[in-house]
Amino acid sequence: MTSELLGRDVLDVAPALIGWTLLVDGVGGTIVEVEAYREDDPASHSFDGSRGRNVVMFGPPGGVYVYRSYGIHWCLNLVCEAEGRGAAVLIRALEPTHGLDAIRERRGLLDERLLCSGPGRLTQALGVTGEHNGRHIDRPPFQLVAPAAQLEVVTDIRIGITKAAEQPWRFLAAGSRFVSKPANARRRF
Repeated sequence: MTSELLGRDVLDVAPALIGWTLLVDGVGGTIVEVEAYREDDPASHSFDGSRGRNVVMFGPPGGVYVYRSYGIHWCLNLVCEAEGRGAAVLIRALEPTHGLDAIRERRGLLDERLLCSGPGRLTQALGVTGEHNGRHIDRPPFQLVAPAAQLEVVTDIRIGITKAAEQPWRFLAAGSRFVSKPANARRRF
């Protein structure tokens, strides 16, 4: 399943992930926001080649690449394309649907909208840390479940980067209140 979904071009994979359910030890929800990063993208960790922390990005599709952002919070990415390509999709936001009590406890919040909206909030809610780096999305504790129906997707520019920030490689579930920041663009996918 994962090689068929994630083995394609990252710009095709990213919008296709909207609507899938991501679970970690049974806790998680519906993916409502992602960003695409590829090897020829100056904003990508893989831009200067395989080294140190980013080696997982060059692995087979379905690898889980977890890194610490600004030394503060963890970010969860799914490796895409063929092995050796250095492409991944950052999971930015979920609509929480599974394990709400555990998510609320981890986040210390009741407002469902803020539980998993943003990559740092999402990893905290799911209990994802650097220990998950290098694992595979098809193996425990992870589970990726196909949607019953594809959600409508819109694009926008990526958030929180300075290089190649104009790329419309942020994909969101249209109208979702669970995204980290509403979309300005209205290009439908």
